[in-house]
Amino acid sequence: MKKVAFLTLGCKVNLYDTEAMQELFAARGYDIVDFENMADIYIINTCTVTNFGDKKSRQMIRRAKRQNPDAIVAATGCYAQVAPDTVSKIEGINIVVGTKHRARIVDIIEDYTDETKVLNAVSDIRHETEFEPLKISKLKDRTRAYVKIQEGCNRYCSYCIIPYARGPVRSRRPEEVVEEVKRLAQNGFKEVVLTGIHVASYGLDLKCTNLTDIVKQVNETEGIERIRFSSMEPTAVTEEFVAEMKKMPKICDHFPLSLQSGCDKTLKAMNRRYTADEYALAVDRLRGAFPDVAITTDIIVGFPGETEEDFLESIAFARRVGLSKIHVFPYSPKTGTPAAKMKEQVPPDVKNDRAARLIAVSDELNKKFIDTLKGRTMHVLFEIRNKDGYFEGHTTNYIKVLVKTEEDLKNKILNVKIGEYCGDETVYGEI
Repeated sequence: MKKVAFLTLGCKVNLYDTEAMQELFAARGYDIVDFENMADIYIINTCTVTNFGDKKSRQMIRRAKRQNPDAIVAATGCYAQVAPDTVSKIEGINIVVGTKHRARIVDIIEDYTDETKVLNAVSDIRHETEFEPLKISKLKDRTRAYVKIQEGCNRYCSYCIIPYARGPVRSRRPEEVVEEVKRLAQNGFKEVVLTGIHVASYGLDLKCTNLTDIVKQVNETEGIERIRFSSMEPTAVTEEFVAEMKKMPKICDHFPLSLQSGCDKTLKAMNRRYTADEYALAVDRLRGAFPDVAITTDIIVGFPGETEEDFLESIAFARRVGLSKIHVFPYSPKTGTPAAKMKEQVPPDVKNDRAARLIAVSDELNKKFIDTLKGRTMHVLFEIRNKDGYFEGHTTNYIKVLVKTEEDLKNKILNVKIGEYCGDETVYGEI
């Protein structure tokens, strides 16, 4: 039995794509092993969101070949898609696939015969119109399953390379989404996360459906008890959308709502299609429907032209709307994007200083949010036992809860009394 190892870099969508490819290999009789082990085939699912992602992808390709010089090494994913010629020249690479043809990855590798030549199987993604038929079904070591419902993005934010790497919006057929969710429920999953490159655009290309419609169908699936969303833009959070979500009992009161900046000047330079006030309105709508809702977000600091005043405006906005968690990213110029060519690039030391200050604000806001839940009894889906003997799980609004118990609680949803905050976005709980 041949052994194949995978390494995933980047986002949750990449993770989904990797798991789908793993299932394709397993169905053909391959043994899936850890990336650090000896394997006959190594597949690196690359990331290109930043230039550092490119560098990391190159490093992992070289590492795979060092582990087994006789192995076939293949690169898939976003970096392979946008820079196939560069990836083809990396020492040790055999096959470059990109973000298309991954459903044929086993055939591509099995048909590869001339190891003296690099096979470049990357094709133009810019005019792609069909959702690639990748799917997952098996229960692994998690209780939360990601379900990819769409691919691609039409937004072209000035800092982002992803539309070039993933192509235009392509939505998965509703019946295919529901079929996968049913399989996951049958295999023991109780929680699904609807994910994609730009989830709010779901159905835009199909004309016959939209995000609300597909959520309704997932909500009706027997066995699934929780539904989450990956990051979405505030423009998707209309009054109608929120009213429909409120009607569905399986919707979790946690919304990762993309912000990127709390300063309108910076948002405009980023080519984001909303203002800070429009974001605040979306938050108000969610709070009106879900009283304990957690609003988490991403913010980029040190975007070209961002002054200290602009940065302080972002901090003030984050505090004003009461975000519960901020994922902070110092701006990293990405070759091929308009922002990388902008004047007034912010020095690295200034970006790092702003990132540290905003992380401190995030920690402050997170503790403040969690403190409002102390003493409450909440539903927790338990996942794993940690090294200290505590069972870990999450509330519907995505607070990590630790419970000391000898009982195996994996994949159980239980009522838990929320106790003391213990740092790192985590609380102790008592059943």
